[in-house]
Amino acid sequence: MYASECKVTSELNLMQAAILREINKPLGIEEVSIDNPRDREVLVRTAAAGVCHSDYHFMNGSYATALPSVMGHESSGIVEKVGKAVTYLKPGDHVISCMSMFCGSCYYCLTGKSYGCDNLDDMAREGRITKDGEVVQQGYNLGSFAEQMLLHEHALVKITKDMPLDRAALIGCAVTTGVGAVIHTAKVEPGTTVAVLGCGGVGLSAINGATIAGAVRIIAIDVLDEKLELAKSFGATDAINASKVDVVEAILEITKGGVDYAFEALGLKQTCEQAFDMIRPSGTACIVGMVPEEQKIEINAANLISDRRLIGSNMGSNAFRIDMPRFVDFYMQGRLNLDDLISKRVPLQSVNEAYAEMLSGQVARSVIVFND
Repeated sequence: MYASECKVTSELNLMQAAILREINKPLGIEEVSIDNPRDREVLVRTAAAGVCHSDYHFMNGSYATALPSVMGHESSGIVEKVGKAVTYLKPGDHVISCMSMFCGSCYYCLTGKSYGCDNLDDMAREGRITKDGEVVQQGYNLGSFAEQMLLHEHALVKITKDMPLDRAALIGCAVTTGVGAVIHTAKVEPGTTVAVLGCGGVGLSAINGATIAGAVRIIAIDVLDEKLELAKSFGATDAINASKVDVVEAILEITKGGVDYAFEALGLKQTCEQAFDMIRPSGTACIVGMVPEEQKIEINAANLISDRRLIGSNMGSNAFRIDMPRFVDFYMQGRLNLDDLISKRVPLQSVNEAYAEMLSGQVARSVIVFND
C-alpha cells in the first residue's frame, strides 16, 4: 500500500453491504462504515451488481478468502468523490468496475498482460471498510454487494452515460470473461466451429462473442432445455442437452471430427475433459470456468501430438479500459445481447435468494439494483 494512502481518517460514510462471515453460511446484510477517498482512490455509488458464480467459490470454501468480506465484483456505478491524485475520473462519471486492476509498471502490465498484474496487493483498499472497529475486507478488492465502493482508480473504466447501468454491470465480469475468452484468449477465426459448455452468464457471453468473431457454427451445451433455447438468442446455431446424450460423441458426429474451439464455462472436471475430447486435431479447448483449487483434470496425452491445445483464460485476457467501452458500443449497436442476459433484478436484501436461484440453474444472471 502506498504510504500516502495509509493515513487514518475520521471521515466515514455509512452504507449497507452483504458480508460473508462464515464459509457455507448465508451473506448477512450489515451497516458498515466506508472511508472517503485518498490520493488514487475513487468512491463510487453502486448502481448494479451481477450475481456471479465466481463469488460462490469463495462462499463455499472452494477458494480461500479472508473473512469477514463484502462479496460481489461485477458492478457499475456513478463516481461520488475522487482522491487528490486522480485525473482519469471526476464526480458524476459513469463507471464499470473490474477485478483486473493494473499497476502499469510490472512485467505483466508492460508486456500487454495487465490482467495478470502482480502488484494487486499494493492497490488493495486494506482496512477501509469497518464495523465497530472491525476491518471488513473487499472481495476481489472490489466488494460490489454494497451501496458504495472505495476503489483504486485503476479498477475502474469510464463509460458513456447513455449506457443503462444494470446492463453495464454485466460487462464487469460475465461479458468480459466470455467474449474476451473467444476474441482474445483463443482468437476464434471467422468461419470456424465453436462449442460452449454451460449456458450461464459467461457461457452465453462466449456464444455471443463467437457470433461477433464470425464463427459459422456455434453449438450450445447445457442440461436445461430452457437455457439451450435462450442460447439461440445469443447466436447459437445448434443445441445439445448433455443430460440426454453423450456430449463428445454427439459433437464428433455432427461436426464430422470435432470443433475448432471448445469453451468450458462451468468449472467442472468432467466438462473440462469433455471440452478437450471434442476438439478436432489442431483445435483449442479453452477453460473459462473456475475449477476448484487442487482439482486436477485428465486428458489423453497422445492427443497433444495432433496439435490439440488446452489453455486457460484469466478474465478473457482483457485490457478492460479498451475492451469495456467497445462492449458498450457493441450493445448500443445491437451486436451484444445484454437484455436477455438479465433474468431478474433484485434488491440487495434478496442476495441469498438470488444465489439459490443461480445454483438451481434456472437463471442466466440476476442483478442486484441499488436505488438512490
